[in-house]
Amino acid sequence: MPRPLHMTNAERFWQSGAILIAVLVLFPLLAILWIAMSPTGDVWEHLINTVLPRSLRTTLLLMAGVGFFTTVVGVGTAWLTTMCRFPGQRIFDWALLIPLAVPTYIIAFAYVEVLDYTGPVQSGLRALFGFKTSRDYWFPEIRSLGGAIFVMSAVLYPYVYLTTRASFLVQSTSVLDVSRTLGASPWRVFLRIALPLSRPAAAVGVSLALMECLNDIGAVTFFGVKTLTFSVYDTWLNRSSLSGAAQLALAMLLMVFLLLWLERFGRRKQRFDNGNAKQRHPASFTLTGWRAGGAFVLCLLPIALGFLIPASLLADRASRRLDDLWAGPLAVAIWNSLSLATIAAVLTVLLSLSLAYALRLNKTPILMLGVRLASVGYAIPGTVLAVGILVPMAAFDNFIDAQMKAAFGFGTGLLLLGSGVGLVYAYMVRFLAVSFGQVEGGFGKISTHLDMASRTLGRDASQTLGQIHLPLLRPVLLSALLLTFVDCMKELPATILLRPFNFETLATTVFEAASREAFEEAALPSLAIVIVGLLPVVYLARTSAESFRTKRSSRKRSLAA
Repeated sequence: MPRPLHMTNAERFWQSGAILIAVLVLFPLLAILWIAMSPTGDVWEHLINTVLPRSLRTTLLLMAGVGFFTTVVGVGTAWLTTMCRFPGQRIFDWALLIPLAVPTYIIAFAYVEVLDYTGPVQSGLRALFGFKTSRDYWFPEIRSLGGAIFVMSAVLYPYVYLTTRASFLVQSTSVLDVSRTLGASPWRVFLRIALPLSRPAAAVGVSLALMECLNDIGAVTFFGVKTLTFSVYDTWLNRSSLSGAAQLALAMLLMVFLLLWLERFGRRKQRFDNGNAKQRHPASFTLTGWRAGGAFVLCLLPIALGFLIPASLLADRASRRLDDLWAGPLAVAIWNSLSLATIAAVLTVLLSLSLAYALRLNKTPILMLGVRLASVGYAIPGTVLAVGILVPMAAFDNFIDAQMKAAFGFGTGLLLLGSGVGLVYAYMVRFLAVSFGQVEGGFGKISTHLDMASRTLGRDASQTLGQIHLPLLRPVLLSALLLTFVDCMKELPATILLRPFNFETLATTVFEAASREAFEEAALPSLAIVIVGLLPVVYLARTSAESFRTKRSSRKRSLAA
């Protein structure tokens, strides 16, 4: 839309609102800087000499392992489902996304139950071979750094699969067809042609997976892996040093900014992946015999490890405690999760709508900077957000409490933190980028000619939004609401640290039951989170498939014309 010479009052209103949203997102980061600069006594010296080096090394090893395996699995399965034809290929095309429905802390808990010494696998081995103790045989330790890498890779590879698959679908077919005409085998075409072209998309997927890896606190706690996230949590709660936790959080933020740079660096050449608008879908390699069987197994294995095995175990254990579904504590946790996630999702979508519409009205440099800053929240780990939110909000609560006591003789207590406002605020900051991406994409599909026609008929910017855009954006807003809702339901680190006293959600119920090794008690709330998490995955798979079918049919029509 052409940029006007002078902004109207409505446009100024939307731009001011967008800048305010960016400030709200940045506020926790500024608070962390302020807390980190406060005196820490000898805590920081202890942290930098002992905790930080070990935590940083463990975190880097964890991220390196997860990055390697998610790349191998994600790129490999994307190539097989996109460029090869074999039995079950159409099912695997969307089923490989399903592990995204399982939070890392739930799959970690499930595999501890399966592979630990008292679990069914080792118990079966002892019964089968007559072993008496663990000294009689060797079995890999699940509660280890290797176990954490295995579990996180099984859940996070779909990020790489999704971005790389999209890259393979839009690669120019002429290059691939020429290489096949010259006698190149499928393996050579993959290594020499397709893989280099898809490298930017794979880098984006890996950076997203690593951000989720850095945010995790549940899985690393179950496995006893002391990452930076765990160290922030431990320093805050067990060492009672908030400033020390803030300083560790700054180290995490440096890693986050490196990942953001990696994501932008990967996207800088993404435009070269696209062919012209009339390109056709590449001709597929038809696999037969042992090659078809190998492709089937290679695609089935990630789904089995990332979803089928843990979900089956959860379903079995949960079926034994169905009577607890409407019991007091679990029913309260379900209500708390649903209400918090609903409130946060609605507010987040409204903020995303404000940002996207302000950017549509007038793309000023300051507004574009504000939108970019507002979108950084998704990369901030939940523990870091909690540190930046708790202190200023607690100070504000204490100020209000003191003023009310002085003026009226009674206190308000923790008005914001005690009511869950801080937790909703953390959800909004953390998942604003998820919702904004959906809404911005929806606006991009609406012609600016409609805006011009509305203005010609005397409507201002706000009336145009209400009467023209909102009806057209309804499906997009619903999808953004769904994705944000499920992310809020699954979020664990911020929920643990910012929840009101004696306030339990499904995520915290699972975490606390896991801490007590009470697997059957955690199975039912875990299964509830997984079922809810399936909703956006099914939606994502459906819209991805429909989008591809639409593009493919339009290309066929253009070629026929």
